[in-house]
Amino acid sequence: MAVIHRTTMIPSKEELLAAWLPSRPWFRGGTPGLVRAGGYRLDDRAGAVGIEFMLVTDVSGPEPTTYQVPLAYRDAPLDGAQDALVGTSEHGVLGLRQVYDGVHDPVLVERLYALARRAAEPQAQRESNTPDPTVTADPAGAALPEAAFGTPPLAVTEGPGYSEVRVPDGGPVLRVHRMLRPADAPEASDAGAVLGRITAGWTLPGGAAVRGTLATVLRP
Repeated sequence: MAVIHRTTMIPSKEELLAAWLPSRPWFRGGTPGLVRAGGYRLDDRAGAVGIEFMLVTDVSGPEPTTYQVPLAYRDAPLDGAQDALVGTSEHGVLGLRQVYDGVHDPVLVERLYALARRAAEPQAQRESNTPDPTVTADPAGAALPEAAFGTPPLAVTEGPGYSEVRVPDGGPVLRVHRMLRPADAPEASDAGAVLGRITAGWTLPGGAAVRGTLATVLRP
């Protein structure tokens, strides 16, 4: 179960994201002003990689936009993933952490697909050893096929507001939604291709609680 350390990270996660987000093709805006909106964690079964899904809202523009950033925390560089490095941060308990955009980390992606298959339990973002029942997988996800999402290399493509992870054998496509909107639904062209869906809630700047789609599994 996820263990949350009550300590500092220097630079903070928000500082890392504020510097990194403008380089993403799905980010719209200039210099971001970020506030936390929600998120959750997953457990690495080997206990080596920290897995967090951060939801942050950019309030710098006239229209606040909420983004999802999966983060993988490692104590050593991930081979072949230098371009996916968000940054490094000194953790008050664990020492120097390599922080990666999680769609490029095979451990995070495998666990996210396990969640979509209802084979992993989401954990609270800020409480140790506490499941988060508000993060849900579509019941149909239990019938999703096995797929080697945990085996590199991962083929990641960026779309308008999402990232997609494909496996070499032509299995399901895991779409991670980057720009979130309440009651998010697939585009009409994707409707027949959806095999499973992960949904969760977040908080808008005014305090309203909303829910939407964080990830979908699509036919190849």
